[in-house]
Formats: sequence, structure tokens, C-alpha cells
Amino acid sequence: MSGPVRSGAYRRRIRVVIDAPGSVAGGLEDDFHYFQVQIRHDGAHVTAVDANSRRWPWTTCPGAAEPLRALAGMPLSHRCLAVGDWTDPRQNCTHMFDLAGLAVAHAARGGPIGTIRQYDVAIPFGAQGGRRATVELWRDGESTLTWTLEGMTCVDPPPYAEVRWRGGFLRWADQTLDPDAAEAAIVLRRACDIGMGRGMDLDAIPNAVDILDTQGRICHTMQPGVVEVAHRNRGTIRDYDGRVDELLADGP
Repeated sequence: MSGPVRSGAYRRRIRVVIDAPGSVAGGLEDDFHYFQVQIRHDGAHVTAVDANSRRWPWTTCPGAAEPLRALAGMPLSHRCLAVGDWTDPRQNCTHMFDLAGLAVAHAARGGPIGTIRQYDVAIPFGAQGGRRATVELWRDGESTLTWTLEGMTCVDPPPYAEVRWRGGFLRWADQTLDPDAAEAAIVLRRACDIGMGRGMDLDAIPNAVDILDTQGRICHTMQPGVVEVAHRNRGTIRDYDGRVDELLADGP
């Protein structure tokens, strides 16, 4: 892609699948990322975690596979945020960590080999720019959530419009909604933030340390000793608007 796309919609697809006994494979792909994780379990606890970076924004992102392995030993849970009870999300890649949480929840739900859960999200360009915009999430091909955003706030429908947008939304969903409803809301809420990158000239930021003041120590790449050597992985942004079936074409 030659430059920032300032039209259409940011697209994200997440898929988790029971690919063998005691195993769940997960994939997450969007304009900026393509990560895969593999969760192995004994029916009660996670026994091993592996991660693979297919496309990533900073040169240090693949190194986040190492802290993700700390999830080994955690109990299976239907809560996708349960991974954050076991190890520190800020030491991990946000996207690998979210994907691992969804894979753990999928393992807890269980089912035969081939059981899939897939999320698709569309965030129109400029959705957080002040005008009203509609964002939508599909689960397994069915429209599951539709929110109206106005700037950086959800204004419809309730109860999502009644919750603080920043600094508490994910926690509220986890504590208030049933695990399936919470999972959908968490996936869409996260995508609303990531989708803000559509239209930005991210390749013009050569070093992660240049955005540390605005981003904070939010993930593996932004940690001391890592952010200083994190450089932009230029040329990795894609536009999947109008060709969503290409998302996760290489699995799982």
C-alpha cells in the first residue's frame, strides 16, 4: 500500500478453532497486525502457549511471544480477560494477549475438533473524529453488536452508552455481562481504539520511543529496555475494506 487510506473502514478478523484434542489455534488480522497463537491444555489448565508473528508494526513485537508463555498453568476460564488475572497484560503484546484470552475461553467452552468462533469488525474511517458513526461486530457471520459513536464516546445503545468509555469499559463488561456478551463487547471496544490508526501516516514514526509519552507503558514494546530499540516495521499496513475474505487467509 502506497500511503494512508482515508476512506472505507478498518477491518479486523479474529478466529479461534479447536484444532486437536487439548489444543486451540487462534489468529488475529487487521490493517496493522497478523498474529497467531496456539494454546494447549489438559482440560483444566493451560499447559503451553506459543505465538507466531506474521505481520507486525514494531521490530520488537515478535519478542512478546516470550512473556505470553507465562500463561502456562492458568486455569481455563470462560472469561476472555482471565488471562490478565494470571500475568501482567502490559508486559505482553496487546493483540497476542487478547487473542490468547479468546483462545483460553474457547478451550473452556469446549467442543469437537473443528469448533470455530470468529469475530469480524468494521470501524468506518473517521469514526472517532467527532461525527456520528456506526461500528459493527459480527460473530460467526451474524451481526451481534452495533454501536453509535460520537467522537470518543458510545452514545447508543444502552447499556454500552452508559459506561465510561476509557478507564473502565473492559472491566465493566467483564464484571457485568455474561461471558459471551462480555467477550463480544470487549472485542468491539478494543477494535474501536485500534481502528483510529486508519488514515494515519504511521510509517512516518520511525521509533516507538517517539510516541511513548502518549502511549504510556501499555505493552511489551513500550517497556523499558525494549522501547529504546523498537523501530517501525515499515510497509506492513494493509487495506482489507472490500476484501475481508483475505483476512486470515493463511489460517488458522
